[in-house]
Amino acid sequence: MGFAPGKAVGSHIRGHYERILNPYNLFLSGDSLRCLQKPNLTTDTKDKEYKPHDIPQRQSVQPSETCPPARRAKRMRAEAMNIKIEPEETTEARTHNLRRRMGCPTPKCENEKEMKSSIKQEPIERKDYIVENEKEKPKSRSKKATNAVDLYVCLLCGSGNDEDRLLLCDGCDDSYHTFCLIPPLHDVPKGDWRCPKCLAQECSKPQEAFGFEQAARDYTLRTFGEMADAFKSDYFNMPVHMVPTELVEKEFWRLVSTIEEDVTVEYGADIASKEFGSGFPVRDGKIKLSPEEEEYLDSGWNLNNMPVMEQSVLAHITADICGMKLPWLYVGMCFSSFCWHIEDHWSYSINYLHWGEPKTWYGVPGYAAEQLENVMKKLAPELFVSQPDLLHQLVTIMNPNTLMTHEVPVYRTNQCAGEFVITFPRAYHSGFNQGFNFAEAVNFCTVDWLPLGRQCVEHYRLLHRYCVFSHDEMICKMASKADVLDVVVASTVQKDMAIMIEDEKALRETVRKLGVIDSERMDFELLPDDERQCVKCKTTCFMSAISCSCKPGLLVCLHHVKELCSCPPYKYKLRYRYTLDDLYPMMNALKLRAESYNEWALNVNEALEAKINKKKSLVSFKALIEESEMKKFPDNDLLRHLRLVTQDAEKCASVAQQLLNGKRQTRYRSGGGKSQNQLTVNELRQFVTQLYALPCVLSQTPLLKDLLNRVEDFQQHSQKLLSEETPSAAELQDLLDVSFEFDVELPQLAEMRIRLEQARWLEEVQQACLDPSSLTLDDMRRLIDLGVGLAPYSAVEKAMARLQELLTVSEHWDDKAKSLLKARPRHSLNSLATAVKEIEEIPAYLPNGAALKDSVQRARDWLQDVEGLQAGGRVPVLDTLIELVTRGRSIPVHLNSLPRLETLVAEVQAWKECAVNTFLTENSPYSLLEVLCPRCDIGLLGLKRKQRKLKEPLPNGKKKSTKLESLSDLERALTESKETASAMATLGEARLREMEALQSLRLANEGKLLSPLQDVDIKICLCQKAPAAPMIQCELCRDAFHTSCVAVPSISQGLRIWLCPHCRRSEKPPLEKILPLLASLQRIRVRLPEGDALRYMIERTVNWQHRAQQLLSSGNLKFVQDRVGSGLLYSRWQASAGQVSDTNKVSQPPGTTSFSLPDDWDNRTSYLHSPFSTGRSCIPLHGVSPEVNELLMEAQLLQVSLPEIQELYQTLLAKPSPAQQTDRSSPVRPSSEKNDCCRGKRDGINSLERKLKRRLEREGLSSERWERVKKMRTP
Repeated sequence: MGFAPGKAVGSHIRGHYERILNPYNLFLSGDSLRCLQKPNLTTDTKDKEYKPHDIPQRQSVQPSETCPPARRAKRMRAEAMNIKIEPEETTEARTHNLRRRMGCPTPKCENEKEMKSSIKQEPIERKDYIVENEKEKPKSRSKKATNAVDLYVCLLCGSGNDEDRLLLCDGCDDSYHTFCLIPPLHDVPKGDWRCPKCLAQECSKPQEAFGFEQAARDYTLRTFGEMADAFKSDYFNMPVHMVPTELVEKEFWRLVSTIEEDVTVEYGADIASKEFGSGFPVRDGKIKLSPEEEEYLDSGWNLNNMPVMEQSVLAHITADICGMKLPWLYVGMCFSSFCWHIEDHWSYSINYLHWGEPKTWYGVPGYAAEQLENVMKKLAPELFVSQPDLLHQLVTIMNPNTLMTHEVPVYRTNQCAGEFVITFPRAYHSGFNQGFNFAEAVNFCTVDWLPLGRQCVEHYRLLHRYCVFSHDEMICKMASKADVLDVVVASTVQKDMAIMIEDEKALRETVRKLGVIDSERMDFELLPDDERQCVKCKTTCFMSAISCSCKPGLLVCLHHVKELCSCPPYKYKLRYRYTLDDLYPMMNALKLRAESYNEWALNVNEALEAKINKKKSLVSFKALIEESEMKKFPDNDLLRHLRLVTQDAEKCASVAQQLLNGKRQTRYRSGGGKSQNQLTVNELRQFVTQLYALPCVLSQTPLLKDLLNRVEDFQQHSQKLLSEETPSAAELQDLLDVSFEFDVELPQLAEMRIRLEQARWLEEVQQACLDPSSLTLDDMRRLIDLGVGLAPYSAVEKAMARLQELLTVSEHWDDKAKSLLKARPRHSLNSLATAVKEIEEIPAYLPNGAALKDSVQRARDWLQDVEGLQAGGRVPVLDTLIELVTRGRSIPVHLNSLPRLETLVAEVQAWKECAVNTFLTENSPYSLLEVLCPRCDIGLLGLKRKQRKLKEPLPNGKKKSTKLESLSDLERALTESKETASAMATLGEARLREMEALQSLRLANEGKLLSPLQDVDIKICLCQKAPAAPMIQCELCRDAFHTSCVAVPSISQGLRIWLCPHCRRSEKPPLEKILPLLASLQRIRVRLPEGDALRYMIERTVNWQHRAQQLLSSGNLKFVQDRVGSGLLYSRWQASAGQVSDTNKVSQPPGTTSFSLPDDWDNRTSYLHSPFSTGRSCIPLHGVSPEVNELLMEAQLLQVSLPEIQELYQTLLAKPSPAQQTDRSSPVRPSSEKNDCCRGKRDGINSLERKLKRRLEREGLSSERWERVKKMRTP
């Protein structure tokens, strides 16, 4: 009972019993009215008189003359209002008053005529009626008035004593003592009090009707709105638009659940739009519509059009059913409600809130309708005893929380202005209004409702509820128009009609078996609905009915034949609308109309519901869609579902094809960051499952399944490979190459790419470590830098540690090797060799270490070369020493022998410098070696002859001698010679070549000077121009030079031998000055080409000196001197007056004079045709023997001054005796002397001619040239 456990529970229960239950029991037993006649209050009487639910229709209760008394809430004014309530969700932003939005009329003036309208209302739910506007009457009255005191006596005891305990009844004015009542009252009750007699009379009256009663007052829309706003504003003590929807909802359900407190409100419900107009535009011609309003005239969302649209089966009902085909209007106020109910015939309903405050709705799905009914019957069974169809009368309301407590699903919403609310078949709904608003509602039935409509009729038959229309009549009417019906409607009607025919056939067979024989056709549609209702179940008859003559005008359906009367069945008459033979053609017409569609629909359903092995292809689905378009099948749910399935299949096929083709889809990369929109493996697996779950078969499905298998196999292999500590880079790359074929997001790819980089790095490190000679410091640094950028991994970290350690050690030793190489003073070979051993143990290439190693090796090789140079007591060659010193200086190693070699080389260089100063003239173009060695560049004739000789094979199979064509060849030969003897032999050969070449050059120059004047191609002198006097002749090469081109000695220098610049190559120091150089070179003990050349030159000089001394001491020189003195000595080309033209003369330098030639030389007879002359005496070639000539020629080749040379020349060029000079001055000579002279001259010329001829023959000159030369010599 809700009491807390404790010792005082008993006293509490006793108090309640004495205060409530005991007085009630005494009242029922009549003990409280012993002095009065006890009214008859038996249970049977009360049951007969209590008819709270006998309400044939919603508004059957007539309004009373006066408003019944009602207890008002203390927050409300004392104005009469009726209550009716309706629903929606809490939306505070939409709770503003929207009544003006739809053109709500503005308030009128009082004198303005008000439009009368009987607004239909839901019956007022009366909970309790207590008069509130009466003034409180005193509960105890003191009867001290003068004459009226005796009138107030207790009706039970007849005494007027104890006036303070005397109670006056508010109903009949009788008086009672509180202690005389049964049971007695301890205190005077507060408020109104009724005596037991009045209570008995009140209880004996019939109770008022249960439900809502019609209001007594008519409202205009404006006056109703003013009343509604005033009520809500006063009730909540705030403006209407500021009251939250949650607060209104909470207060509504509080009032519903409170018994002691009554609130009366009014509701303008079920107002016929046909009579009062619609909120939507209609074609009635009364109101001129704007273009915007005309847009909604034919709109399907216009509630006047929706019930009669082609897709709505209600369009086939000809009668205007108010509320179903014609919209109803609803004008609500705060707390006005609509109770739990479902629509007639379980039809759809649609409600549109035109304007005003929200409407709160509560809805229960159609599948839970029976569950809601069972809960209500369980919680209030007494209400359903006499009214089984109570829930169809809109008089029952129950808190949604109570329903949800009993597991009934309830949904709520707040309908704001401008919103639609649609309820589905058999979906219970209720609700209330948040305030003043205006709504419009209507019913509609789509083709899918037909099975539910027939089920609803059967349900109505069980409840004995009236039908609004005949379902069978509607079906037959639609069947009669089969040719114009939509194929979907025709198909559905045909199915429903088949059920109807089967049921009718079975019922007629049952009636026939009962004995009903008589029958008659009857047009039921011509009768009013109330004249063709079954007297038992109230069903509207159309197909057939049973009548009896004993009760004319009464009909029963075939389900209740036995309920008509007590007459035997054979007296009954079957009244039918159609025979069965009439019905089958009608059904066949529908079937023919829907046959193609039914077949198509059957194929579609079979295709959609086919199992795996019987699924059709996507092409078949497309063919079904094309067939529907070609045959213009309706765009219904089946076709839309088929299209949706086909579209899904096409999308799946497209995605599958992209996955198979490997086409990667890219999102708009932000970025790009460009990310790829790929399926994950799980999504691919789900996608394959989705493909198999499709109603159709795709050609890509098995291929995609194979792709999934390959992807899963790839995952297994990659997982196995990634589990290895150091996987192979090649295997990782192969797997990655395989992954390129998959247009699938593989989570392993990122890790595989990371591991691939790690594996490549590890392999590169391993490969580098396998070849230490190629592992440089830069390679190690590069590998470390690459390793730092890799993801952390144990193998990488280990390799990094080893590599870093190796780099540290390598850098240390490389830096150390660098410091050792650059150390000053340099380190010893042993210390560097020790460091090299340490470096060789490091498995890396160290550039400075390699340089150190190379330096150590070069030092060892250098020391070995030095030891080899000193072995055997051989004298080292200068070039070898210089090369060793140069090498030693470049080796960064301390070499003990290097300073000694450097000293030796310095001494040699000092010796060479001394030799240069001794031999070479200032600004000499010749080198020391060139001066000391025999000349290799003498004349072209000698060179050509030498080349021809070298080309001829040597006899006796001897090898050819070394080529000595130039000074470099001679220098190379001297350098390559291993000992002094071979160097001397080489120089001797060079001397022979020099002598031969010079002899050839002398003969060639002599022959050139003997050429005739017409030979204009002769070139002489340094300037290589034509001959022109005065000229001077070189004693050695015998070439002529212009005195203006060369330096000519003056007369003051005496008689000296003149050499040309080519032949004068040095200062020709005396031999005494040269011998110390040779001695110092021998002390140095270094072989050099200049030393060998100096040694050979000294030997050659000494040899020549010995031969010259022999010649001077012999008599041969006297004979030569006599010949020269007898006229054999000549001066050539002495110019005579007028012999050479002025143009051929060469200007002679000032101070230069020509030497006089001997007078006995007959220049006219010898060189009559010669235009040349010289100004210097030379020893003629024909005047000496070859031995003397060779000795004289070699004397000029020697680069040493010898007294024998001067003595020899002075002897040969000595002047004749004075007698000879006198004879030369005389103009006439004796003929004998002249003949002797001519004879000697001819002998000399012949000898010279023979030599020239031999020379020219050797040189290969032509005979014509020789003849021309010979003619020049002929007198």
